[in-house]
Amino acid sequence: MEQEKQDLRLFDLARRQLDLYPNLSIFAHKVNDEWKEISTSEFVAQVDAISKGLIEIGIKPNEKVGLIADSSMEWHIMDFAIQQVGAVCVAMYPNITDIDYQYIFNDAEIRLVVVSNKNLYSRIVKLQESLYTLKYVFCMAEIPDSRNWKEIEELGKHITDSTLKERMDSVKPTDLATLIYTSGTTGKPKGVMLTHNNIMFNVMAAREITPLQAYSRSLTFLPPCHAYERMVIYTYMYIGITTYIAESLDKIGNNIKEAKPHIMTAVPRILEKVYEKIIKIGHELSGSKRKIFDWAVSVGEAYDPNPEKRSFAYNLKLKLAKKLVLDKWYDALGGHLVTVASGSASLQNKLARIFLAAGIPLYEGYGMTEASPLISVNHYIKGIRVGTVGLPVKYVEVKLAEDGEILVKGPNVMQGYYKNPEETAKTIIDGWLHTGDIAVYEEGQFIKIIDRKKEMFKISGGKYVIPQPIEKKLVESYFIEQAMVIGDGQKFASAFIVPNYGNLVHWSKTSAPELMGMQKAEFLSHPTIVKKINAEVRMANQHFGNWEQIKKPIILHDEFTIDGGELTPTLKMKRKVILEKYQKEFNTLYKQDEE
Repeated sequence: MEQEKQDLRLFDLARRQLDLYPNLSIFAHKVNDEWKEISTSEFVAQVDAISKGLIEIGIKPNEKVGLIADSSMEWHIMDFAIQQVGAVCVAMYPNITDIDYQYIFNDAEIRLVVVSNKNLYSRIVKLQESLYTLKYVFCMAEIPDSRNWKEIEELGKHITDSTLKERMDSVKPTDLATLIYTSGTTGKPKGVMLTHNNIMFNVMAAREITPLQAYSRSLTFLPPCHAYERMVIYTYMYIGITTYIAESLDKIGNNIKEAKPHIMTAVPRILEKVYEKIIKIGHELSGSKRKIFDWAVSVGEAYDPNPEKRSFAYNLKLKLAKKLVLDKWYDALGGHLVTVASGSASLQNKLARIFLAAGIPLYEGYGMTEASPLISVNHYIKGIRVGTVGLPVKYVEVKLAEDGEILVKGPNVMQGYYKNPEETAKTIIDGWLHTGDIAVYEEGQFIKIIDRKKEMFKISGGKYVIPQPIEKKLVESYFIEQAMVIGDGQKFASAFIVPNYGNLVHWSKTSAPELMGMQKAEFLSHPTIVKKINAEVRMANQHFGNWEQIKKPIILHDEFTIDGGELTPTLKMKRKVILEKYQKEFNTLYKQDEE
């Protein structure tokens, strides 16, 4: 594939924005409950000051510098400051385990790290004896007995502009910009090596399919150490979009109403929570209002984004459903959205249809850290196909292997895994990145992901079970929060089911009042609840072949969480961990069946 030449390094994006849009605010964040905008010139000045401090401390080109913080303006200042001196930003999630920190710090030989808060500062300081190269720990928050990151700025005060420019000029677009350690659902983290070029080609591809211009507003709430959110924010800078940084997930609803964003990204788990909240409000209505709400939702669930597939009669119903109910959903999300990009995991078709019916422009995409990360996406130019992850973006070539595995080639593909040539050789073969995801084409080249290659399994009868579509259908139920299909090598497929406790309690008020007041464990074990969950599973089973259908599901009482170790920071299930945790329940189920 012919590649266009691009000379921008990632940290050039801020100065480019300053040249093109000198009056633009690059970021906005909350200070004392008020949105404060940060001009691009202020941002660049702070980046330069930190860069000078890093030079004074002795940070060398290609040296790895750690960054552990939630979404914040300070995160982005630190990211560019590290890059400008030719060093490599190793951005880590604030919620990974101490064992993961230990491995990453020692593998990347990190000498200096900046963290965001007291908790992280204490954790890293306690680990310091086992972090063999770590010398400096700075904290963004002002806390007693710590080194504040403003010290870095102070240290660099006598470093001249020309010294900094010299360091910046020596950084080439082909140089390493970041190491991103994939949390992985199995095994040790792997350090993905991405150059400025890798990510910039992805940025230019994303710009082409983003229907916004300079001076628009975005909202960010996903962690910027996530490859997807990070690339997206670089794209906002490339376009000239002001990025509003949400306070927290708890306050996201208020922040959306205040910032009125034109664009934002989301992961399916967040969209599911938004949907559940709306449905819960609707279910509290009564009489004709409840009937109208339920009818509008059913109209939305039947929506097809392709106008040619919608009948005249359906369009009339949709118009009425929007006027009575669905338009309020759009207004609740600020009323200005032009794009909501969903990635990281598979989105329920039902949710995609109803959000699109409500006028919420939801575009599902697909990528992986190793591809910088964007590979394909549904977008406004080529149209949307619900259930697919769209078409490959510019500069990215995709083909399906004989077994359906997605293979990717392009300037966005990583340089390899850091210090891990064996894994690199297994993953990039003849220039093609082997993603491990299995897909088929729909309606031409629209990519529909079926499952992870490693997650497919055979039951003892020899037939393959593909977990992801089954799990996706199960969690469409209002009463099922999470599901993981199991049964490798067994006579039949089953599933660990985490019920939606809140929705079941609400349901039981009218359908099973005798259960009210019970403790959670007793409630979820009650035959009435078990019967209800089994009925929901049977409804999902109707969509699958006999060998794929879930038999005798195991109802769990605790949700899969990051803190519990069952989910990765990007909310993917750690199947091996979950299976080990509930091995006893698994063994009991299949042993009883044998008996």
